[in-house]
Amino acid sequence: MDNPKFDEFIKITKKLNDIDIIPLLMGSVGLEVITEKSWYAQDLDIHVPGDERGWEVPPELSIYNWSEIVKIMLWMQYSLIDLHEHEFSNGALSVEFGIIDTLPNFAGVRLKDLEIHQMEDVKYYLPNPAQYLCIYEASSKDSYRADQNNNKDSRKIEFLRSILLK
Repeated sequence: MDNPKFDEFIKITKKLNDIDIIPLLMGSVGLEVITEKSWYAQDLDIHVPGDERGWEVPPELSIYNWSEIVKIMLWMQYSLIDLHEHEFSNGALSVEFGIIDTLPNFAGVRLKDLEIHQMEDVKYYLPNPAQYLCIYEASSKDSYRADQNNNKDSRKIEFLRSILLK
């Protein structure tokens, strides 16, 4: 499946690997990779190491190596457009950084259970279908997310349940 957003993720990940960060590909782009089905991803969701308290920590401190990540994104022609959301844009694509360390408390997905994937010399984590199901079920309980995404999560949950039942 041709996926320009995934290709961009690999470019960003190569630079993150250079500073010893192995990111987690989240959201619809990652789901597209594991299901080989288009989920009409609108952005890239990349989770990196940070403070497990998440939103309780000031945004400039919640993600470890944040200043290095900012330098990478600026070098790649992205602009920081929302510090609170850790969101960058290059005019065509939005990239948001989250905190991988919040995953166990948020969705019950243990970090040691995430599988490392490798494409050439680029390493990244990608949830498997069962982990994605846990993540989307947890996300669907978030009222802000439910209001913002027009029930896209429910379609993903139904699809993931159907493939896991097979």
